[in-house]
Amino acid sequence: MTLKFIGQKKGMTQVFDQDGKLVVCTIILAEPNTVLQIKRRETHGYNGLQLGGIPATPAQANRMNKPQKGQFAKVQVEPCQVVRESRIDDVEAYQVGQKIDANVFADAGYVDIEGVSKGKGFQGVIKLHKMSGGPAAHGSGFHRHMGSTGMRTTPGRCFPNGKRASRMGGDNLTVQNLRVVAVQGNLLLVEGAVPGAPSAIVYITKSKKRAQKSAKKGA
Repeated sequence: MTLKFIGQKKGMTQVFDQDGKLVVCTIILAEPNTVLQIKRRETHGYNGLQLGGIPATPAQANRMNKPQKGQFAKVQVEPCQVVRESRIDDVEAYQVGQKIDANVFADAGYVDIEGVSKGKGFQGVIKLHKMSGGPAAHGSGFHRHMGSTGMRTTPGRCFPNGKRASRMGGDNLTVQNLRVVAVQGNLLLVEGAVPGAPSAIVYITKSKKRAQKSAKKGA
């Protein structure tokens, strides 16, 4: 159980590290998150924080319903586009209305980032399932489709759950163990690619597997 920080993917770039090596990085806009609510085991059955991130535009704020507006007015903060809850072990160090910035990852070393992958629409089996297809000769008539899927008289049908052409992308994905290259103000640079298109919402947590390895070494 760890804190999920709300960020926004802005794009990719290249930087040189201390050893002079070129590192491909993803730029994440990590504006301060606001603690909207604290949940405790005594009242809610678990410990957790409700964070709000990415300031809402005036148009987005006007479209919010009364419960949503009241939630932000109660803690006297500006409306946020995204509200996300995180279950954590200890909530005593936090207060309602507190701002949490990207510096929480300055000493993390590695992070896990969750996001929604790019939607690619309806795709065929060549792109979706990496099937090889048929010969590229002009006379073959079989290039990029999947071929026969039926069987003999018995059972006389196609089995379900086989590989078919279908929707591709738009899935929740988590990329683990991305190295934190730099934290510069509200910008977080991580090595490698992150799910989603530019301006997509992402959720950042300290790497779970790296933390477990460190704990085992310490033991």
